[in-house]
Amino acid sequence: MEILTVFLLAVGLSFDSFAVSVCSGLNLPKIRFFQAAKIAIFLALFQALMPLAGWLVGNSMKSVIEPVDHWLAFGLLSLIGGKMIIESFISSEVREIKNPLHLRVILVLSLATSIDALAVGFTFSTFLEKILIAVIIIGFVTFIASMLGILLGKKTGPKINRYAEISGGLILIIIGSKILIEHLFFP
Repeated sequence: MEILTVFLLAVGLSFDSFAVSVCSGLNLPKIRFFQAAKIAIFLALFQALMPLAGWLVGNSMKSVIEPVDHWLAFGLLSLIGGKMIIESFISSEVREIKNPLHLRVILVLSLATSIDALAVGFTFSTFLEKILIAVIIIGFVTFIASMLGILLGKKTGPKINRYAEISGGLILIIIGSKILIEHLFFP
């Protein structure tokens, strides 16, 4: 898989963490840099390690998955992307988060935002050999997106959340479609 594709996947996956970070910035308008970094590190670690877990599970089942890998990647990425787009229309009051500086809250948020990455990791097992590069890229992109999200949350508020999630969802759907088209028409 190309580095550009992994980077675009990382960007798409990071939008959930970005949205949570914007909410964190809204809820903690006086957040300090190290507090923001703590939130971003948790989100990035979970987002980076979940694809690795999915890749390990997927590799153990590779012979079963390989004949339908392109459909699996397309289906999972489209479902995840569609879910992100739908969730972007849920009111921000319904999705308000508690204090993300509390360990229990940040762990739950990190896990919740990285479930999609687990599914992506599962699809990685069928066509990605250099998983560590993907893990590093996903972690780095998520960390940057989370730090920017907290800053933007402090400054701009909920206006940007919807557009971020729609963009992330569309990116994942496009990548899933690219994988399917490449496999069906350009084997």
